[in-house]
Amino acid sequence: MYYTERDKILMQVQKPTRYTGGELNACMKDKDKVSVRFGFCFPDLYEIAMSHLGIKILYHTLNERADTYCERVFAPWTDMEQLMRERNMKLFALESGDEVGSFDFLGFTLQYELSYSNIVNMLDLAEVPVYAADRTKEHPFVCAGGPCAYNAEPIADFIDFFMLGEGEESIHEVIDTYIKWKNSGASREEFLHMAAKIPGIYVPSFYDVSYNDDGTVASIKPNTEDAPETVRKRIVTDFSGVFAPEKIIVPFGEVVHDRVILEVFRGCIRGCRFCQAGYVYRPVRERKADRLLYLADKLLSSSGYDEISLSSLSTSDYTQLPELTSSLLDITEQKKINLSLPSLRIDNFSLELMQRVQKVRKSGITFAPEAGTQRLRDVINKNITEENIIESTRLLFSGGYTNVKLYFMVGLPTETNEDVSAIAALAEKVLSVYFEIPKEERAKNINITVSTSNFVPKPFTAFQWEKQATRAEMIEKQDILKASIKSKRIRYNWHDDKTSYLEGVFARGDRRLSAVIKRAVELGCKFDGWNEHFNFELWMQAFDECGIDPDFYTARRRDYSEILPWDHIDVGVTKSFFIKESEKAHRAETTANCREKCAGCGAAAFKTGVCYE
Repeated sequence: MYYTERDKILMQVQKPTRYTGGELNACMKDKDKVSVRFGFCFPDLYEIAMSHLGIKILYHTLNERADTYCERVFAPWTDMEQLMRERNMKLFALESGDEVGSFDFLGFTLQYELSYSNIVNMLDLAEVPVYAADRTKEHPFVCAGGPCAYNAEPIADFIDFFMLGEGEESIHEVIDTYIKWKNSGASREEFLHMAAKIPGIYVPSFYDVSYNDDGTVASIKPNTEDAPETVRKRIVTDFSGVFAPEKIIVPFGEVVHDRVILEVFRGCIRGCRFCQAGYVYRPVRERKADRLLYLADKLLSSSGYDEISLSSLSTSDYTQLPELTSSLLDITEQKKINLSLPSLRIDNFSLELMQRVQKVRKSGITFAPEAGTQRLRDVINKNITEENIIESTRLLFSGGYTNVKLYFMVGLPTETNEDVSAIAALAEKVLSVYFEIPKEERAKNINITVSTSNFVPKPFTAFQWEKQATRAEMIEKQDILKASIKSKRIRYNWHDDKTSYLEGVFARGDRRLSAVIKRAVELGCKFDGWNEHFNFELWMQAFDECGIDPDFYTARRRDYSEILPWDHIDVGVTKSFFIKESEKAHRAETTANCREKCAGCGAAAFKTGVCYE
């Protein structure tokens, strides 16, 4: 039915290939011969979702099972949604075209807080009750995972259970448990009790949260024996040996990252104090170079892609980088395939490497100093100096590169107006390095772009207790920087203060925000990460109608003694370590990276990775 119905309307929407399925390497199964149907839901557009590494991994590992059919489910763009609602079409999966309300699982990936409205809207479009408490045995179990799941309290009322940490192994344990439950004929709640016993599974309805008179959390307590006091994330201990797809779906239309992606390692040794990913993916675990070369060959052969990219939080820290890149370049040069190397720290080795990679065209280079002064870089533990930045750009300009992007944050803890102005001064110094190179030796048309994002304090970082800059303060800092940039050769881009504010609310929010999200969707909020659809006034109306002050979550510094909404979640890095890092930040003291000296963060408890090198 839905293939026919979709065929009638696809000519009326902007990009029909978002909804057709049937791409190269998509998995097609006989749905009557499987026990479990799993909808992998990405709460954004097809072209965003199809660039995501997690979906490539979990989609294919689930479909390797004979008893499970995993299909993709994405948020329809507004033109498609309007036509679907006019024709009473429910949310469907790409592979079969079936309504997802009849599936066993709907699994959402939580990549960013501004996707929460799309989750509610997708459930509504599927005619699945938005609140978990309203679902019956006739409805799918709604689960979620991803970075935002570490504090998913703002959407806790919507989700039956969360999978914390890396899902390659735990998702199979969930499926095995579900099949046992399904065959037993037990109640819906009984499955949740069974799932709660799986390490890394968090069932929010099994925890009662109480609040103090001032609005802070008074307690978070399990209400059943099957729920642990704290839920610890799952990690893959043997990263080199764990499942990795040897083929990936090749989209019909253009997507954001349209290439083969090789994940070289997980985690980060650097310890930047603002970076949630750097902490929650600890400890660093590497994939062996020979395994990566094998995957590269398989993925290139099965996809036909002409570009391959290395993926990690800091590719330069991969211990086998020279061997890997040398072998990859032998392949890519022979087959005329582009090799992309993001997240490199620029030194003589990596410059030589980039020049070999980009023989024909010099693409732009991105640096992320994050702060304009050394004091503030020490506060955030960036562990790079101005001299590092200047010498790196000197190498680049000498090598013929002329497009440089410099990324910074404004609103960092302890930041002053002088720190903000110093961003412009640093950009001017980078520009002056270009002109120090003899005219006949440098490439033409220098372009320097300064981009700033607004600092948002995140859970499980050293800055999780900090106050976030107000919208007025964000705008003031942006204005100071605009006025400080004198050269016309330096372009300045900045992030919107409204979206940063809302992100800050939900990043450290609690369960009381579920009502706000549902009300905002009823008012028309969706695709909040897209400027053309983000409606700040509607969000403020939703907060007002629900009697919740969003400033409570952003405009105050928390005491170390305060119970945080995510204190029952364990990422392996201890709270005492974060407190120590917070105190060091306020003294502008740095911490060495993991390979220089162990800081005792707690991740060694996983007994793997860099902690045991």
